[in-house]
Amino acid sequence: MAGEFAARKLKKDRKMYRWRDPTYRTRLLMIREKMDPLEGAPQAKGIVLEKRVVEQKQPSSGLIKCVRVRLIKNGKQITAHVPRTGAINHISEHDEVIIEGLGGSQGGTYGSMSGVKFRVIKVNGLSLEMIRRGKKQKATR
Repeated sequence: MAGEFAARKLKKDRKMYRWRDPTYRTRLLMIREKMDPLEGAPQAKGIVLEKRVVEQKQPSSGLIKCVRVRLIKNGKQITAHVPRTGAINHISEHDEVIIEGLGGSQGGTYGSMSGVKFRVIKVNGLSLEMIRRGKKQKATR
């Protein structure tokens, strides 16, 4: 039915059928933001619960240094990667860290790190890279 006076019905049908498109539905119902531990924010603050190592996916082999973090904003626990050699030595339990997304495809995991979607960028308000290089001293809480 695409007659002379059918515009109203065509418009209504288009609106209705758009809900069958999964990307439209997820965008409008904000499902990605609800599932995301950071709740759509670029960064989040958390407390380190423990240090751990994660094995890489096949065919790579090696141990990835990570920390388990409890987010302050919602209490969710996530695993965050500690980038670069020796950086894990500068993080201890109960430190306050700021984490950000790793930048994998569609907010998922990055490379061979299975289940790790976030990385640590600051420890106790100081850049992890500055502490690692020895340019700044880590503040003790």
